[in-house]
Amino acid sequence: MSGLANCRLRSARRPHRCRPASSRWKSPATRRGTIIIKQLRYLGKWSLLATLVAVAAGSASAFFLVALDVATAWREAYRWVVWLLPLAGFAVGWIYLHIGSHVEAGNNLLIDEIHDPKKVVPLRLAPLILCSTVVSHLFGASVGREGTAVQMGGALADQLTHVFRLHREDRSTVLMAGISAGFASVFGTPLAGAIFGLEVLVVGRMRLAAIYPCMLAAVLADQVTRWWGVGHTHYPAGPLGAPDGPLALSLAAIVVAGVIFGLVGRAFAAATHSLSAWFKARFAYAPLRPLVGGFVIAAVVGLSSFDLHRYLGLGIGPMVEAFRVPLDWWDWLGKFVFTVGSLGAGFKGGEVTPLFNIGATLGNALAPILHLPFPLLAAIGFVAVFAGAANTPLACTVMAMELFGPAVGPYAALACVVAFMFSGQQGIYRAQRQPSSEHP
Repeated sequence: MSGLANCRLRSARRPHRCRPASSRWKSPATRRGTIIIKQLRYLGKWSLLATLVAVAAGSASAFFLVALDVATAWREAYRWVVWLLPLAGFAVGWIYLHIGSHVEAGNNLLIDEIHDPKKVVPLRLAPLILCSTVVSHLFGASVGREGTAVQMGGALADQLTHVFRLHREDRSTVLMAGISAGFASVFGTPLAGAIFGLEVLVVGRMRLAAIYPCMLAAVLADQVTRWWGVGHTHYPAGPLGAPDGPLALSLAAIVVAGVIFGLVGRAFAAATHSLSAWFKARFAYAPLRPLVGGFVIAAVVGLSSFDLHRYLGLGIGPMVEAFRVPLDWWDWLGKFVFTVGSLGAGFKGGEVTPLFNIGATLGNALAPILHLPFPLLAAIGFVAVFAGAANTPLACTVMAMELFGPAVGPYAALACVVAFMFSGQQGIYRAQRQPSSEHP
């Protein structure tokens, strides 16, 4: 019998005797020391990378938020600029057609690259989405800001792939850190930002192996934005209040509200995707889509006898009002329609802040029907509609506690989970993976 066969035979009987000497004689203390050294190396490596991501994303978000404030103030001071929205839309469409066709997928491009890394995200994505979003806001499109911050964070983070020659797995992690940093810095919610970067990729799954880079990048990016002297919106004017009456009835009311929030989030995602598909089918030349969409929005706003300007841009005003006074029941529907029209036509920005607006104003409208304090239900709706539309109930629950205080946590968690259950599998991010049938 050959030596190799003899070793194999002895290995089957007494496996420990054929182990390499280096591992056979390592004591438990030595093995623990080796593990600790590996962990320290991992910690050092990702502390450096996450810090670089945070500085880049936090600084970009700070500049973006200032530019957005200037554009919003200018639009509100000169309301006639909405008539220029068609030209602004054509310009945005033309620019993306000629120099941004490879990055037009935006958030979905980042998610796809995390799942299946192929090519480094071009750096031009960051200035393209920043300028396009500011132009969209300046002339009255109803879009958000999260998509812009996330795309800038991801594009800037991915440039580290060239510098440090990162392999596929590390590149996926650095992209996730960029998403977390962008989300955290634009909203001032570091914990929610970290969880969002982990949760948004696959419905019902979280890639916890990347939790440290995402958490550190989110926390530092938020601080970097604040170090630049840029603050964030403060929504509630005072205590949100607590449900009155029997606890069981109050929880039942919150469940009912969660169902409604989830269905609205589901309708938003479906309507946005459907309108986008309709525009692409009708107008093969991409710049014509925001041109036509911008003309319709400008005509409706400019010729209406109602003040429809409140539904343009971010809609921060109605959101803040939703925590203070009862609003018209149709405010949420107005924001819904104008946002679907803007995003479906091809204007750039994001969906999240408009979804916050829709949720807060819808919660304000449902409060008297469900016998709940309207500041409380506005806060719950603020996060629950987004939780349903994006399939991110955990991040949205944490965001509620970061923005409105820990007392709202249990109610927000219940509503976000129910909204997630009723929102359907197809959310606002088409690249989000569906590993199994998580909910109807």
